[in-house]
Amino acid sequence: MAYYRRRAAEYDLTSYEDLPRADRRIASLLDRLRPEGDVLEIACGTGIWTRHLAGHARSLTALDAAPEMIALARQRVADPRVTFVAADVLDWAPPRRYDTVFFGFWLSHVPAEAFGRFWSVVRGALAGDGRVLFVDDLPDAAGRETYVAGSGEIVERQLRDGTRHQLVKLVRDQQALTRQLTELGWHATIAQSGADWLLGEVRPALSP
Repeated sequence: MAYYRRRAAEYDLTSYEDLPRADRRIASLLDRLRPEGDVLEIACGTGIWTRHLAGHARSLTALDAAPEMIALARQRVADPRVTFVAADVLDWAPPRRYDTVFFGFWLSHVPAEAFGRFWSVVRGALAGDGRVLFVDDLPDAAGRETYVAGSGEIVERQLRDGTRHQLVKLVRDQQALTRQLTELGWHATIAQSGADWLLGEVRPALSP
């Protein structure tokens, strides 16, 4: 959390190599996925995805643990349908159910020991006939990180102000994610989107 609070001011400059191009790609992807109804976005960051989600949603709740990120997202997305919430999703109790739960480049920040707990929160937030949509990095992204010696999920990054931070970056592949979600009682369709993104569509599995 400390890392993303300090990174907020430079996030848009460092999150995507070409933000206008990424913006068009995000718009096209969400036009295809159509995240309709009442939508929950987890880890909204500076609102890069939020702005496009709002165009599809009846209502949108955008959650992030960093108040600095929320402040920037509010500036980007001035839409009365959007409600911003500053909270750590792993310690958050959903106050209602949503038709769509979405998160972009968040799942790889969930540590292995909290994976089941996170999906329990998602289940508690999802309407019975709802679906979960997510986008994340492909496993190749791990090659761009500096992992702490002896750890397969803790990386060290340096911000432009020179400060160094450790955070979780656990990039899972399609097979591993599908297996883990099946074990937790979900039906997952996970595929590659473009050259560098992993796209997931997940629903609660039907009881036998």
